[in-house]
Amino acid sequence: QVQLVESGGGLVQAGGSLRVSCAASVRTAGTYAMGWFRQAPGKEREFVAAITWGGGNTYYAESVKGRFTISRDNAKNTVYLQMNSLKPEDTAVYYCAADPRISTMTSEAHKLRNWGQGTQVTVSS
Repeated sequence: QVQLVESGGGLVQAGGSLRVSCAASVRTAGTYAMGWFRQAPGKEREFVAAITWGGGNTYYAESVKGRFTISRDNAKNTVYLQMNSLKPEDTAVYYCAADPRISTMTSEAHKLRNWGQGTQVTVSS
């Protein structure tokens, strides 16, 4: 089991930037793909971005392509989500997830078992 702790959420104006982080309790390099999901009030949790365990491949939801960047620092067992050009519709609780398979992140999120507690991101108009 992997414990994940997110940080870095907050309030930002539309057009602004924010970076959220997720620290894992175990070594993730070579073992776990990492990903970000979000859930807005009244909506289902949705995929945002994912990165393979080596960091060589990244995946994004269409709604965030070109604005968000996922990266990882394997020495720190940490994954980041840099969010630029934020919009009010990006407002949500952002969750970090870990899984040995990148396909679980991108296509089978219902199978994910390792989740963080979430961090609130609020974008004001």
